[in-house]
Amino acid sequence: MKRALISVSDKTHLIYLAKHLTSHQIELISTGGTFAYLKSHGFNVTSIEEVTHFPEMLDGRVKTLHPMIAGGILFKRDDINHQKTITQHSIKPIDYVIVNLYPFEETIKDSKKSYEDMIENIDIGGPTLLRAAAKNYHDVCVLCDVNDYDRLIHELNQTHETSLEFRKEMASKAFKHTASYDSLIAQTLNQEIFPKTLTLSYTKVMDLRYGENPHQNAAFYRSAWIEPNSIVNSEKLHGKALSYNNIQDSHAALQILAEFNQPCCVAVKHTNPCGVGIADTLLEAWQKAYEGDKVSIFGGVVAFNQEVDAPIAHQLSQIFLEVICAPSFSTEAMAILTQKANVRLIKTNSTYEKDSNMTFSSVNGGILMQTKDHIELDQSNMNVVVGSVDVSTIHDCIFAMKVCKHVQSNAIVIAKNGMTLGIGGGQSNRVGAAKIALEMAQEKAQGAVLASDAFFPMPDTVELAASYHIKTIIQPGGSIKDELSIEACKKNNIAMIFTGTRHFKHG
Repeated sequence: MKRALISVSDKTHLIYLAKHLTSHQIELISTGGTFAYLKSHGFNVTSIEEVTHFPEMLDGRVKTLHPMIAGGILFKRDDINHQKTITQHSIKPIDYVIVNLYPFEETIKDSKKSYEDMIENIDIGGPTLLRAAAKNYHDVCVLCDVNDYDRLIHELNQTHETSLEFRKEMASKAFKHTASYDSLIAQTLNQEIFPKTLTLSYTKVMDLRYGENPHQNAAFYRSAWIEPNSIVNSEKLHGKALSYNNIQDSHAALQILAEFNQPCCVAVKHTNPCGVGIADTLLEAWQKAYEGDKVSIFGGVVAFNQEVDAPIAHQLSQIFLEVICAPSFSTEAMAILTQKANVRLIKTNSTYEKDSNMTFSSVNGGILMQTKDHIELDQSNMNVVVGSVDVSTIHDCIFAMKVCKHVQSNAIVIAKNGMTLGIGGGQSNRVGAAKIALEMAQEKAQGAVLASDAFFPMPDTVELAASYHIKTIIQPGGSIKDELSIEACKKNNIAMIFTGTRHFKHG
């Protein structure tokens, strides 16, 4: 008679599975709560103690860690020496191992749970059972996912057995599951900023229609942590499924939005901002973002940090947008915006339980990891090296630099009155980025501020800015040729501020 060891925290569909197993004359062995649950539903089930001849102990920490269990799972059925050994020790085969693990992820997300609760929800026996069964997949079938119960039942209904192909697939899944589980524990207990061994755990959210281009395949994954300003933890209220590029652009928009506390609107195209506005009202902030670049916003992503109401929705509905993100949409705004079938309306969630403070970028054969660019800019770290600046100009300088740090390097941002007028990014030299930004701004650049993500190695950017009548430049400083830019500012009556902090963004 075949035997199945069942030990599950998630008892979804367990009765359904147990009925089918017993219908195929498979004996059920179970532990603790699972045993009691099956018994209460009328199943003839053998307790783990009857198999091990040893009681569960240490508050359930030790129950399946026993040779009668491990031996029954791990012995090779076609090995004569293995057969002699299990016969000698009266070990019976275990042919099916159906286990899901203690809910560690759910525990760390529950603010009501203590550190001790977290430790007790680190499963030891479960991963051991899964790994043992997966290692011996040639003879043993392992299941760690309730979504695979139907597949097991189908296999049994076909031949009263499981195919080697199915067992191998389930073994691979079990190893992925235990690897992810252990990785999450390691991340949670980790005290190092850059550990010697990097272990990351991500769960697939969905397959995407395609990647950056139609000929590329792609999928979307989430981490266990609920992080602030994350597109992962948002809710789609309307429209088509998000594409790879939608996710990238929405992420970029939310990261910029997080820089500002006042009403703000951010428009993004190809991960770069094309318009950003802050104001006393969200409607005015939107209008500033739109006026910043009426051309590039077409087919882009727009994000707000307050509720979108009907007046804003009316204006949004007049142009083609891929995605609109906001913490909420009024009933009237939803009625207006949902008239367009394809526009994605995304309800964002700014609450979080842990901020990883890390960013990752893949390279062939490796991963780059760094802390996030969280440097806050205010008057305390602004050094006016040329001229003088008033309060409103300081505000514009801070605004422009906050946007600039999210533009691909080399980056230049022209801004005035809480509104971007021109943005130049992704250029191989700084004066090239400045040309793009200033040409976008045109006559609006007069009296505006210019922000640069890195220092000026030459005075050419200052000289170009002077031709557009820029009033103030804010940049990190630190070039061995800073004096050339300082002298150019003095010559052209431009104020200059050094921040001492570079903000390169390489992608």
